[in-house]
Amino acid sequence: MNLQKTLLYLFMLSALWSGCNQGTEQKKKNPIDSLHKKALKEWNKTIPGNFSEQTELSFDSARLDTFFNAYKNLGPYQEKVRKFYRNRNYHFAWFDDKGLIEQAGNLTDRMLNLKDEGIDGELPYSKHLDSLIDAYSQHKGTKITNEELEFMLTSQYFLFADVAWQGMDDANVKANDWFVPKKRVSYSDYLDSLLKHPVNETGASIEPVYRQYEQLRGYLKKYRELAAKHKWNPVIADKKSYKIGDSSTVLRQIKTRLFLLGDYQGDTLTNLYDSTLFSGVRSFQSRHGLRPDGAIGSGTINELNVLPAARLKQIAVNMERSRWLPVSLKTDYLAVNIPEFKLHVYHADSLLWSCNVVVGKAMHKTVIFHGDVKYVVFSPYWNVPPSIVKNEILPGMRRDRNYIAKHNMEITGKSGGLPNVRQKPGPKNSLGLVKFLFPNSYNIYLHDSPAKSLYNESSRAFSHGCIRVSEPEKLANFLLRSDSTWNKESIYKAMHAGKEKYVTLKKTVPVFIAYFTAFIDREGKINFRKDIYDRDDRLAKMLLTENK
Repeated sequence: MNLQKTLLYLFMLSALWSGCNQGTEQKKKNPIDSLHKKALKEWNKTIPGNFSEQTELSFDSARLDTFFNAYKNLGPYQEKVRKFYRNRNYHFAWFDDKGLIEQAGNLTDRMLNLKDEGIDGELPYSKHLDSLIDAYSQHKGTKITNEELEFMLTSQYFLFADVAWQGMDDANVKANDWFVPKKRVSYSDYLDSLLKHPVNETGASIEPVYRQYEQLRGYLKKYRELAAKHKWNPVIADKKSYKIGDSSTVLRQIKTRLFLLGDYQGDTLTNLYDSTLFSGVRSFQSRHGLRPDGAIGSGTINELNVLPAARLKQIAVNMERSRWLPVSLKTDYLAVNIPEFKLHVYHADSLLWSCNVVVGKAMHKTVIFHGDVKYVVFSPYWNVPPSIVKNEILPGMRRDRNYIAKHNMEITGKSGGLPNVRQKPGPKNSLGLVKFLFPNSYNIYLHDSPAKSLYNESSRAFSHGCIRVSEPEKLANFLLRSDSTWNKESIYKAMHAGKEKYVTLKKTVPVFIAYFTAFIDREGKINFRKDIYDRDDRLAKMLLTENK
C-alpha cells in the first residue's frame, strides 16, 4: 500500500490524494512500513468506544426487529448489535440531548468514503446512511434522536471494524474492543500522556499526526505550568474601557497577565497605558478573535480572565480533533475553520491567502467533514430551502401579494404542500454572484453574498448553514487559474451576466470543514476562539473525568 493511501486510512477528512509509486522488488524492510502501521494504529484510536454516555434517551428493543427486517443485509451483525444495546439498557449511543455526537461525523465520513481511502467496494446501505444523515440534518431542529440513523450507525460501526482491522498484524487486538466504551482517564493523567511522546534523533516528534497536534502539545506544557505556578485572580475593571494615555492600577495587573501569556514584554510595574501595552493588547485580541483595536473593554477582560486550566482542556480537546485531519496534502486545498470564521487557501502546506467567512447560526451536528469542489456556478439561482419558504416566504406573501416579484423570485412548482421558490440571478441574489459546489449530504456550499457588512463583524455566525465567502471573485480566479478558457475579465463578466452558468473544474479541489477552538497560526502563536456550537464540553466529557 502506498504512503498516501495509508494516511487516508488514518485520517477521516483526507480524500483523493494522488498516489506515489513504490518499488515492488525491494526486499529490504522499508522504514516507512512502520509509519504505516503506527499511522493506522494511532488513527483508529479516535473511533473505538466514543459513545454517548447519556441515560435519558432510550428506545423500545422491538424497534430493532423493524430495522433488521428492513435492512436484511445487515443480518450477520444483528446479534452483536442487540448485545451492544442490551449492555447499554437500550440507551442511544450516537445521540445526546443536543443531537448527534461529534464522533458520529468522524465515523460516518470514513464509512462513506471507502473507495477514496483505497478500499474496494462499499459497505452495504452506505447510500441509505448518506440519506439518513441528510434527512436528519434537514430536520434536526424538531427531533433530537432518530432511531433508524442510530441503528444504521451502530451496524455500520460493526461492519467497519472488520474493514479497519483487516490485515492488521496485531493479533492480540479483538474487534469487540471497539464496542466497549472507552474508560475515561483523569484530567491530569490525560495531560501527562499527551506530553509524553516519542521523538527522533533531532528531537522532533515522529507521531504521524496533523502538524497542529504537535504544535498544540507545546502550548499544553506552557498552560499547565501557568495553572500550577500562578494564581489567576480575576481582573476587575474600574472603568468601562482603557486606551493609550490612561492610568490605573488595573493596567498593571493586565500588563502582568499579558506578560505571562507572551503578548507583552514591557514594564509591568507602571500604571500607564503606553504604546508597548497597546501592541501587547492588540496581539492578545488577535489571538482570541477580538477586534484588534487596542481598546481594553469587557470582551478583552473576559478573555484575560479565562483560567489556564480551562485553556488546558480546550487545547486537549483540539489535539483530539487534530487526529481526525490529514497529516499533509501535496495539492491545492481549501479549509474552513468555523469558530475562526475563516477560509484558508493552501497549496500543499503553504498558506496562500485567507479571507473572512460567515457561517451558520447552528449547523448540523456532524459538522466536520470533507468534500471536493467540483463546480463554479456564475450568476446562480437560489433555490430557497423549504424551511425558509415555510417560515419566511409564505408569511411575506400573505403580507404582500407582490412579495415574490419584489424579491426577484419566481415559483417553479409545488412539492410537499409548499411552493418551489427560487431567486433569480443578480446582485441582490442571496447567493451573490457566484457559488462553489462540493457535493455533500449536508447541502452546504461556499458562495458570495450581497450582505458585505457582515464580514466586518468579529463574530460571524449569521447564515442558514452555508458558508459565505468575503472574496468570492478571488476564489473563482484561484480555482480556474489552470483553465486557459478563463481569465479575470471573463470571470468578472460571467459573475455579472445575470444568466446562470455552470463550470466544471478540470481538477477537483479538496475542501475541509473543520471545528477548531484552539489552533496555532502561521506565526507560531496559539489562538483561542469561542465554542460557538458548544462542542468542546461534549467532547471533553467523553475523554476526561474531572480530578476530584
